[in-house]
Amino acid sequence: MANSTMTNSTILSAEREAELRKPIDDYVGKIQAQIDELRADGTEKIVNIQNDLDNLKRDRIYTAEEKAAREKKLKAALETAKAVEAKNKDQISKLIADAEAYLKAHYNSEYYQYVVSSCKEEKAAALAKYQAAVAQLEKDHQATVAKLTDQQEIKDEKYVYKNRLFDAKMQRDKDLQAVKDRQHAAFDYKYHLIDMLRLSKFTVAETLSQRWENYKYTFNRRDFLLRNGLYIAIIVIFIALCIITPIVKNVPLLTVNNVLNILQQASPRMFLALGVAGLILLAGTDLSIGRMVGMGMTAATIIMHKGVNTGSVFGVTFDFTGLPVIVRVLLALVVCIILCTIFTTIAGFFTAKFKMHPFISTMANMLVIFGLVTYSTKGVSFGGIETDIPNMIIPKIGGFPTIILWAVAAVVIVWFIWNKTTFGKNLFAVGGNSEAAAVSGISVFRVTVGAFILAGILYGFGSWLECIRMVGSGSAAYGQGWEMDAIAACVVGGVSFTGGIGKISGVVVGVFIFTALTYSLTTLGIDTNLQFVFSGIIILVAVMLDCLKYVQKK
Repeated sequence: MANSTMTNSTILSAEREAELRKPIDDYVGKIQAQIDELRADGTEKIVNIQNDLDNLKRDRIYTAEEKAAREKKLKAALETAKAVEAKNKDQISKLIADAEAYLKAHYNSEYYQYVVSSCKEEKAAALAKYQAAVAQLEKDHQATVAKLTDQQEIKDEKYVYKNRLFDAKMQRDKDLQAVKDRQHAAFDYKYHLIDMLRLSKFTVAETLSQRWENYKYTFNRRDFLLRNGLYIAIIVIFIALCIITPIVKNVPLLTVNNVLNILQQASPRMFLALGVAGLILLAGTDLSIGRMVGMGMTAATIIMHKGVNTGSVFGVTFDFTGLPVIVRVLLALVVCIILCTIFTTIAGFFTAKFKMHPFISTMANMLVIFGLVTYSTKGVSFGGIETDIPNMIIPKIGGFPTIILWAVAAVVIVWFIWNKTTFGKNLFAVGGNSEAAAVSGISVFRVTVGAFILAGILYGFGSWLECIRMVGSGSAAYGQGWEMDAIAACVVGGVSFTGGIGKISGVVVGVFIFTALTYSLTTLGIDTNLQFVFSGIIILVAVMLDCLKYVQKK
């Protein structure tokens, strides 16, 4: 009967599908019943007793003596259950192997392939039905319009026709989804049986197979393009640059050395992007990042300067040469973090206390910082730092720039803060809906100020690292425009300006994309001003896609 079904390529009815699956259900079900019976006094009791022990620890209705007595009794029962489990382990393993061997021999050949064949024909039938319906609607519409003379009636008929076409399309989508559901259910049923046999223990291959099937099942072309369209476009551009650069400049772009250079340049910027990402999560931004970098670079260069400083701050010339180099390095880091954190805290306070938009509070910061640093230093560059500091903090080991490891550490720490701490969960909650977060007991003020403080710490670290990477050259003008790169990296990486949406992995990808694009365009000899045009277009498209996703959810 099964061979006849495949030969005739008929669509399986629900009853026929149940008939094909019945031998599998009977065989595996019989084995499952035996396994359940063997597990009843072993594995199942172990789970129940462990739950009872966990509940006992939290229970406050018993005295210490009563708890100890109950715990002793439960542990004795647990040991008995473990002994039963150990005794039945080999027998259960044999039964599981028997069931799995049967599934391997019969599931695909005697059931699943028939469902796949049926679904293929059902899909073709659904499409043919849709095309026939559209053709009939078109025929009826033309016949109706031919009989009408009044323009309003013709207009009404066209409106009705469009609605009927839409209904036909919706029915087609419903039919196709039903086919998709049927095939997915047939695929998934095998793993349901395995899940029951093994108590949710799958091999790596089985896990990957299920993930791939689930991805295909939930795949939506429109959603995929909304999420990844910009990445695809940028990858295409980068591939084009990799092809064009060797032709135009006679220099290969995609080399190990270039990739390491890109990662090296991206590392300090990673700190800045991670900092502003937290503010964008709150539906905010920070326009003062570039000026923070300039301030941090200047302070770090002064402290780590090679020899006595030739420049002064408010007329005071600093000399830190009396301190050990490592002390000067650490002092520079602390000063950078303190300076940046002071200003971000001020912006955070005004934002949280007075409901001021971060655009305004951080713009004010930008102007104040640039004015203070430029006025106090007369706008001069402070030269280079001690030349042995880069080899001490970010040495190259076998050609590998260890500055990348600093960025990796920052990514891991911020990921942990976002995903594993109460502050991180509150950050997403406030960004998603600050009023609902406040009602649920979350301090919106503390979360907002905390996000700005975290940003300040990361800005300070990033500027200090950039100073060491560039061996000094601190000035107020350094870092101009970096805020746009950091914000753009976050937006391209999927951190939404609507608030409460974003992933650390997206920020990392965004930073690499922008750094790689800038590096590629510079290698190709594209003017810096034109590079701003590329960045602007990317930002515009990224925000547009983000808005489309938001509108679609609404």
